[in-house]
Amino acid sequence: MTDSARQDPQAQTIAHLVARQAEILGDASAIIDGNTTISFARLAERVDEATRALIAIGVKRGDRVAIWAPNMWEWIVAALAINTAGGVMVPVNTRYKGLEAAYLLEKSGAKVLFTVTGFLDVDYVALLRDAGAELPELENVVVLRGDAPQGTLAYPSFLARAKDVPPDAARQRAAEIDPDDIADILFTSGTTGKPKGAMCTHAQNLRVFDTWSSIVGLREGDRYLIVLPFFHSFGYKAGWFSALMRGATSFPEPIFDVNVVLKRVQQDRITMLPGPPALYQSLLLHPDRASFDISSLRLAVTGAASIPVELIYRMKDELCFETVITAYGLTESCGVVTMCRLDDDPETIATTSGRAIPGVEVRIVDRDGNPMPPNEPGEIVVRGYNVMKGYFDAEEETRKAIDADGWLHTGDIGTLDERGYIKITDRLKDMFIVGGFNAYPAEIENTLLAMPGIGEVAVIGVPDERLGEVGMAFVVPAPGKSITPEQVIAWSRDNMANFKVPRKVEVLDALPRNATGKVVKFELRERAHG
Repeated sequence: MTDSARQDPQAQTIAHLVARQAEILGDASAIIDGNTTISFARLAERVDEATRALIAIGVKRGDRVAIWAPNMWEWIVAALAINTAGGVMVPVNTRYKGLEAAYLLEKSGAKVLFTVTGFLDVDYVALLRDAGAELPELENVVVLRGDAPQGTLAYPSFLARAKDVPPDAARQRAAEIDPDDIADILFTSGTTGKPKGAMCTHAQNLRVFDTWSSIVGLREGDRYLIVLPFFHSFGYKAGWFSALMRGATSFPEPIFDVNVVLKRVQQDRITMLPGPPALYQSLLLHPDRASFDISSLRLAVTGAASIPVELIYRMKDELCFETVITAYGLTESCGVVTMCRLDDDPETIATTSGRAIPGVEVRIVDRDGNPMPPNEPGEIVVRGYNVMKGYFDAEEETRKAIDADGWLHTGDIGTLDERGYIKITDRLKDMFIVGGFNAYPAEIENTLLAMPGIGEVAVIGVPDERLGEVGMAFVVPAPGKSITPEQVIAWSRDNMANFKVPRKVEVLDALPRNATGKVVKFELRERAHG
């Protein structure tokens, strides 16, 4: 946030932030997306128009509105308009298939969906219709880019509805919003097998990412290439939202392509480029990197359980970054828990995930909730203003996650050193990571049970040379049915995101179970590795 915006007591909602930055920054570029350049003043005008259109089609304060689209300027305008209308923004993973997206839309009770057709040859509207899900709450589907099928609204037609409400309708609605109103619901996969929606408020997002952007050193005039997907808090909150707060220019990029990134860094004089360690490795390994002028790069933010110290040095020496910072967060913490600081040495940046941000407490506890001594592993728990308000429409799951004293139990295992710096030493019990994406067996199992012919299923992660880990499914056919591994894999590719698709399938007569009937997964792991 600029100094003026930070001092303005009215900038406590996202709507106020948009208006204030338009006033302060005016004609400065807020977004550059291909041939489209939008100033901060014009962004506020576009948001006002889209907000009035939302009001015209019946969106009320507290209504959920989903966005299922790749990184593009329309995504940002839609998200800000949802919040300005008092609505709750629900991002949907662009890698999801129809069944997966339908679950999120049904669970959230989304009233409107913003989406696209024809992105990378994917028609999201068709995916949703082919899933055959009944979504009685979904009243309107707005197509941001691409052809609008019958029964949907093309974006220009949607915007035309703005004239159906008074010119000051958006401002009036914005004035009704409270800083503690829910701004977004980000769904996170969990061991219950179904995604859960973490609710965060306007005030939480503004405070967390004012802190985040201040610590990383994002500043007015920075040119921010955002390749991380907007449906994730890293691309959304630490991405374009932080850029808006600080007066930086957002450059949305829908897919990661190392050649495209190098070209854009050179052509657009990019200064800020966050991403996973693999992104920077790809840049370093590019055979023609020396032919690109990437000297404009200044800021990098990354995160992983462990990063080679040598990578930090090479990012500074060869990729021109002045600042490299690592951090740790989760959806339930509004995206941020701990961060390294600008003056941390390369080894600290590489081997830890930093220390707690101001106003947030972090502890390592044993199974009984007792604090562990320094450098002793235990569960990471978090308490502070950044902890979500709870899971949407899931009180029992919320009570499991946040205890009576307000501690969020992350399920991650780690240590804290004497300085308060955290190391992530283990992952959630069953989770495995496929090419950088978290995959949760229970969620995959629940999806597979919808396949005709499957009676029971259990999924584990197994090593893979290219992706690190991949899923392996053990399937028991339904009574009187037969099924082949090839059929399971083919159905999975049609009905779930690619990173969740089991690469191996074994058909069994029965799953191994213990005395209480629980599947004994270690036996399956032994079988897979045997």
